[in-house]
Amino acid sequence: MNYDQKKLWQIEQQGFDEQLLGKSEAIMALGNGYLGSRSSEEEAYIGEIRDTFVAGTFNSFDENEVTELPNLPDMWGMSFIFNGRRFSLVNGQVRDYKKRLNLKNGELTREFIWEFEDLKMKFEFRRFVSQARRHLLVSHVRLTNLTRIPIHVKMRSGINGQVSNEGSQHFTDGEKGLVEGKFIQMMPVTTHSKIQIIQTVEHKFNITISERPETCRRSFFMNYDFDLDVESTINIEKRGSIYTSNDKDIEDHELSALRSEGVHELQKIDHLDYELLLQESARVWQKIWEKHPIEIKSENFRDQLAIRFAKYHLHAMAPSHDERMNIGAKGLSGEGYKGHAFWDTEIFMLPYFNFTHPDIAKKLVTYRYLGLDGAHKKAKINGYEGAQYPWEAANPADGEVTPVWGAADIITGQSTKIWSGFIEQHITSDVAFGVKQYIDVTGDHEFELEKGDEILIDTAKFWASRLEYNHALDNYEIRDVIGPDEYKEHINNNAYTNYTAQWNVAFAIKLIEDLRRDEPDFYEKLDKKLNLSVLTENLSAKVDKIFLPKATDGGIIPQDDSYLTKKVIDLSKYRESDGVDSLFHDFNLEQVNQMQITKQADVLLLMLLFEDLFDRDQKLKNFDYYEPKTTHDSSLSFSTHAILSADLGKLEQSYDFFNKAINIDMGDYMKSSDAGIHAASLGGIWQMIVFGYGGVRMVKSRLRIEPHLPKKWSLLKYGFDYRGENISVSTDRKRMIVTKPDNGHEIKFLNKDQEYTLKSQLIISI
Repeated sequence: MNYDQKKLWQIEQQGFDEQLLGKSEAIMALGNGYLGSRSSEEEAYIGEIRDTFVAGTFNSFDENEVTELPNLPDMWGMSFIFNGRRFSLVNGQVRDYKKRLNLKNGELTREFIWEFEDLKMKFEFRRFVSQARRHLLVSHVRLTNLTRIPIHVKMRSGINGQVSNEGSQHFTDGEKGLVEGKFIQMMPVTTHSKIQIIQTVEHKFNITISERPETCRRSFFMNYDFDLDVESTINIEKRGSIYTSNDKDIEDHELSALRSEGVHELQKIDHLDYELLLQESARVWQKIWEKHPIEIKSENFRDQLAIRFAKYHLHAMAPSHDERMNIGAKGLSGEGYKGHAFWDTEIFMLPYFNFTHPDIAKKLVTYRYLGLDGAHKKAKINGYEGAQYPWEAANPADGEVTPVWGAADIITGQSTKIWSGFIEQHITSDVAFGVKQYIDVTGDHEFELEKGDEILIDTAKFWASRLEYNHALDNYEIRDVIGPDEYKEHINNNAYTNYTAQWNVAFAIKLIEDLRRDEPDFYEKLDKKLNLSVLTENLSAKVDKIFLPKATDGGIIPQDDSYLTKKVIDLSKYRESDGVDSLFHDFNLEQVNQMQITKQADVLLLMLLFEDLFDRDQKLKNFDYYEPKTTHDSSLSFSTHAILSADLGKLEQSYDFFNKAINIDMGDYMKSSDAGIHAASLGGIWQMIVFGYGGVRMVKSRLRIEPHLPKKWSLLKYGFDYRGENISVSTDRKRMIVTKPDNGHEIKFLNKDQEYTLKSQLIISI
């Protein structure tokens, strides 16, 4: 099937609507992992959100606020006045408006013709955040006068500090001014964390202009005047650099040194024009695309586009440069969730990096090792031992940063308490699971010994202290929690939480024994920290008595102690709505808590992650029971259901889930991405393709490859890294071909319960 290749690499918006700015701002966001920026228009509009973030620069607005990624002063904005009339697409007529994100090279373009009264102008905007130069962002503007008379142009551009995080201002107004007569520089400082930001901007013109500086509170602009003759064109380049006192690649964090770095960044590229700088960045993107490309032959071209969209954003937001940082739930594309990291990383995004870019994955799991102090802090505050990981994490050592209060209750009108930071505790076993998956896939024994084992044991120590003994039943329970289904608060014995905690404890017992036998030096090191002999005795006394919800006579694993006794209602109205909060137009959370309504995969996620614990019949019965009761109000839900339904042979239903998942950000609903893209969902797109239809899975630390393609796909090609080897798979409905380079070591994997040994190539019938 032949498609326009541009469509397979391009996200495009046709036509302009001031009421619907957020969608393109978020899904066309630019980034390189160090910095990220929403793709707001150059000119200002009501309702726009002009966000630029640098990873890891967390700050709290005041002592009563939780920390968040601060929105930096805007460096993209420009305003134009033509013959005394201000340029805005709200005025006049706009023709041939196209805004595009080129996923292949990370360039945003916008072009259109604007007519207002006697004016007619052609605009061409281009911009990118460099993948080759971490601190650099570049834009290019081409203006063409299509008016029948000469035009006098006034242009205002610079650095605009009149921005905030939903009204919260995170910066003091530091020094600002011109350097060497052409570099605009501002030096704001975060109010509490005292991180110094250095922003430097330079403008380049291809015609003679006049200029005048203008300082405002928190801002510095240059005013430029020039004339455009009939049918003449001007090219304008705006280049900017961002440095912070938090940067690891800079040795000297003194203000003067940072200022020099900011200017030097622009000086050293003075001889390079926009095209050359873009090509430089594109070459780095090309290396990303060449690493395990995915090819899908489908009746729907959007399937191929979706995986490229997902991979683009995963690399635009992953802080591959610094293990002190993680991936926020909205990446670097919006203020939603304040830039905090959740379990989204371990369960939904880390698998992509484990299997394709283990160097990045290592930084993400190292972040959790650095977070042990914060996890100890949280456990101690709550009266527990060991490492209790925060539900929301920012700086690794901070501990819990979940806000306490959320949206208004529809019934009472009062702010709703956010209990997740207090009792959504499965995050601790999720972190352990993520570390174990990283070790299984990469075989990184050094990380395992120096960092991973400590996390796996310390988290088990937390669970041992968290368990509550039931004298009547002689077992240990986990009471008063929230599971993955956040519509059920203060419930007892959530199946996902209990099973994953039990796994964490059981695995730690075996791990401690293995270390004592095989790695005595590392055992001794951890023994000094964690008193392993006493801990082992404690874990062993409890592990077999941890309550694991068992199936009813009908084969259903209870989501918690009370779920199956609650009222069932028809959810059709809510499942079919565009938004994710329509349920709360009719009910408050307390009412939803009393109904068999599930926000996202809970028991079903357990059955996917720990598939060896449940047979196919159990999975099928639970899928058929829980899915109709699930609203999929979380972007994390569809991918789990797509993979599990594919496993169960429900390929048409699976493909329906796949399409719903890729439409969360790429779909027609224009308000879905206003607060930022859905980072976990993007990781889920890769998982649906490689884990779901490609059939790759780790089961009991063993690799399995067992594809099953949806009806609309005739071919799937993908690749992955596994324990240092580069594996490629090509599969249709009749056979799969698995290959690896001849050099290297043999790889063993399972397919339909049979073990195969891969030396160079295997062809297996499906």
